[in-house]
Amino acid sequence: MIFDAHSDLPTYIYDMRKKGKNQVLEENFEKFFGNVVTSRVMAIWTRADKRSIALRYALEVLNAFYKDVSESESFSIVTSVDGMRKAIKSGRVALWLGLEGGEPIEDSLDLLEVFYKLGLRVLTLTWSLRNAIGDGVFERTNGGLTNFGVEVLGKCEELGILVDLSHINEAGFWDAINTTAFPLIASHSNAYALCDNPRNLKDEQIKAIAERGGVIGINAIPIFVDKEKPTLGKMVEHILYMVDLAGYEHVGFGFDFVYYLGGGRDKRVESFFEDESKIPNLIEVLGERMSKKELDAVKFKNFERVFEKVIG
Repeated sequence: MIFDAHSDLPTYIYDMRKKGKNQVLEENFEKFFGNVVTSRVMAIWTRADKRSIALRYALEVLNAFYKDVSESESFSIVTSVDGMRKAIKSGRVALWLGLEGGEPIEDSLDLLEVFYKLGLRVLTLTWSLRNAIGDGVFERTNGGLTNFGVEVLGKCEELGILVDLSHINEAGFWDAINTTAFPLIASHSNAYALCDNPRNLKDEQIKAIAERGGVIGINAIPIFVDKEKPTLGKMVEHILYMVDLAGYEHVGFGFDFVYYLGGGRDKRVESFFEDESKIPNLIEVLGERMSKKELDAVKFKNFERVFEKVIG
């Protein structure tokens, strides 16, 4: 079983259904899930050109996602770990709803509650740009969490929404660490020490998430793996580096495959890890370097643990 903590598939579903396609997930099951992904966070990402209508866009994407799942017998949208386990036991893939960036909630805790009632369980505070919560990693400024951002963290604690620190800048990262005592995740980030992209985490950030009981999901986007030659071997190095630094209990997968979105996003990790069908290659290599207990934790149990702790 594989728990993938970050996927942009809702964007693809929306785009395809706009073109008249139905059962997008069902018809691409083997392609997108590789017969190994059993639980996945389906994140609604507000495209840069949709930021001015972020709420409307997110609701339209969510509607398309719900419709697509309703047409399929292979998936269940879940809101609890018990629901996830039941879905997997019944032979379905468990799908969690996430927001990649808080743009759709604008500056309203009421909207955050509405999204929670619609199934939201994972909130990535920012994408790479600024929103009402704080600054993303690609903003020129280095502002931390706003007053509203601090309120969002409190509301997430109250509701049981898991806070995701991927994409937020360093100031915002440390503000979040210092504002909440809850476990936090970075669903799709790699090690800055191995690839100095601002989207990756520095050692102290990795250790801070681990000390809080959280989990970091390793990302398969090439520019976050290696600047010159992003290969499966380099991706394994990120995993083992984090395991050595923070402990195997705090490392998982957040593959962030985006090859299906086009627009220059079709670059992939080379050498046997181009898409979900190649996940067994990664597991085979890790199996030579890790014990079964460690590998089972990284594959699934670590994210299962933190989801149960925060979401229930």
